[in-house]
Amino acid sequence: MATTTAAVTESQTDSRRAEEPAPQRRRKVEGIYYAFLLPSLILFTLAITIPAVIGIFFSFTNSIGFGDWEFIGLVNYLAVFTDPAILQSYLFTFWFAFVTVIVVNVLAFLLAVGLVSRVRLKTGLRTIFVIPMVISGIIIAYVFNFLFSNSVPALGQAWGIGWMSESILANPDLAWVAIVIVTAWQAIPGTLLIYIAGLLAIPGDVYEAASIDGAGKLQQLWRITLPLVAGYVVINVIIGFKDFLNAYDIIVGLTNGGPGTATRSIAMTIFTGFSGGDYAYQMANATIFFLIAITLSLLQLRLTRGRNVF
Repeated sequence: MATTTAAVTESQTDSRRAEEPAPQRRRKVEGIYYAFLLPSLILFTLAITIPAVIGIFFSFTNSIGFGDWEFIGLVNYLAVFTDPAILQSYLFTFWFAFVTVIVVNVLAFLLAVGLVSRVRLKTGLRTIFVIPMVISGIIIAYVFNFLFSNSVPALGQAWGIGWMSESILANPDLAWVAIVIVTAWQAIPGTLLIYIAGLLAIPGDVYEAASIDGAGKLQQLWRITLPLVAGYVVINVIIGFKDFLNAYDIIVGLTNGGPGTATRSIAMTIFTGFSGGDYAYQMANATIFFLIAITLSLLQLRLTRGRNVF
């Protein structure tokens, strides 16, 4: 009897061992992969990492970009948080990024829904809608600068419309609206492509079942489409917000930070300081901005972890 019990116990143990997954052996990485990685790593280090470390070091000094300098500790960082010009640039940049990311995602999502539906010439329309994505931002800015400064006021005067008769770029309260319009015009195509990929990944059977149950198009959009593309929405919002925080070329081409400093972004403030003798001071500003970007990147990784989006 004892022999039988021992045999059964041993058999159960062997069965459990058979069911347990075998420990995965660490795959050996071939040396050729390191050979391909090394040039990119060297270039990244020389072009990004080393300049960044040097810049962070000089943010603790009183350097003007050349000549002698002295170590002054956290003086630059403390001054940044009390500088009204820099605080204004942060306020403008975050407000601009917040509004633009909403405009871009709403319009891109609606366009994507239309372009995946059964409409004629949808392939051609998709091609047309992505054209702004391949045009340089500074070129787009100069074109729209001419339109806002000349064409639109001329039309306003011809039609007798008072608010159109003056350039919106000269109004310190409304110039940011023009920047949002132009930035959205260029950013919508990239966001649109991601939404189209998400919509095409939804099985058609889901909509057929919903139609059989009596769900209308609006209900399907709200209760099926939006929940199933939620991962794409999160990615588009976070990536778009980070990109809009770095706004520079379109603002330079449209307003150059004006009127006055009403539309000066963080990036413009930093670059202007580099050429104005505030190298160390603006490096402190750039370091703070870098930490904000890192925080947003970590937030993106946390929100998108485990989502099989692409």
